[in-house]
Amino acid sequence: MLIQMLVYPDMTLLDLVGPAQVWSLWPEAEIQFVWKDTSPLMTDCGLAVTPTHSFAEAAGSPGILFAPGGIQGTTRAMGDPEIIEFMSAQGAQAEWVTSVCTGALILGVSQLLEGYKATTHWMALDALAGFGAEAVKERWVIDRNRATGGGVTAGIDFGLALMAKVAGEDIARAAQLGLEYSPSPPFDSGSPDKASPETVELVKSFFASGSA
Repeated sequence: MLIQMLVYPDMTLLDLVGPAQVWSLWPEAEIQFVWKDTSPLMTDCGLAVTPTHSFAEAAGSPGILFAPGGIQGTTRAMGDPEIIEFMSAQGAQAEWVTSVCTGALILGVSQLLEGYKATTHWMALDALAGFGAEAVKERWVIDRNRATGGGVTAGIDFGLALMAKVAGEDIARAAQLGLEYSPSPPFDSGSPDKASPETVELVKSFFASGSA
């Protein structure tokens, strides 16, 4: 399984690392972290990542093509012709086209979600319809060969779900146990349906100011 994971400046690191850590336990999988070049780039949490392959070096027919999300970084990526050209070309050849969080918007602007059910961060769901996708409010969505995860932490769930679909539940269950993924958060405030109105407004203000 050849997995190509887009990286770009100011992306949300956990969008990438969640599924990448899951898929690192995929037997015989090769993960390529791809960008225009192989110089380190800064993510939105202040930690740099180093791409392993440039766009020119990336293999032509990935098993999985993946896009992470972010805030300002994603907006800039959506307007970058080089990124869109790469994602469109690779998406046309990939067995699976995937994303987490607002990475779905990068797929959308690359014309890779038209006619598919998809999900993204709850604050970006309405934007998916503008790309011809059917927005679904779920933790993760698999529609034919499109797989999308919700906001940020959904990347682990999404990664396991896709692994189960492709490699089988036994492998995915083993990966989950290997990661000791048994979440028990201190608050039941992880979705706008469960959070208080005050918390929802606070998060919206963070995103509006670009500080989230």
